[in-house]
Amino acid sequence: MTPTEVADRIEIDDLLTRYATAVDARDWALYESCFTPDAYIDYTASGGIKGTLTEVRQWLAEVMPVFVMTQHLVTNRRVTLNGGTATSRSYFFNPLGLPDTKRGMTLYFDGGYYNDNLVRTEDGWRISQRIEEAAYSTRLNRLVVDGAWRRAKTTT
Repeated sequence: MTPTEVADRIEIDDLLTRYATAVDARDWALYESCFTPDAYIDYTASGGIKGTLTEVRQWLAEVMPVFVMTQHLVTNRRVTLNGGTATSRSYFFNPLGLPDTKRGMTLYFDGGYYNDNLVRTEDGWRISQRIEEAAYSTRLNRLVVDGAWRRAKTTT
């Protein structure tokens, strides 16, 4: 591997981490910095929308505030470089919590894969296309706050 390829891989790794950080922080300017202006994003496999960067960013800004907690993790990155373009397939693991009326939250986990096309721009590597591929979801597992987190009865 050449020094340029190593640097590209590190930058792509940082890009995928920045994406997860942006979603959890609800920092939509940071989110936009992960994509090319003409990016196509498809989250339909997990119940989301597909569309342009502007459309998806707006949808996320409307939907994400309903969650009392999120923790997007992007792991097991397989990157294939091809000069100024690349492809990436990475795992995602997303715990998400919805508020309930019993001093707790309904917690679920979504998992799957991000299939990305990437391009090197003047500002660094960016995602030009992201297609989400769902693998599983454990929706509606309830947690209760009672001095400390503890597992409560699972509801479905």
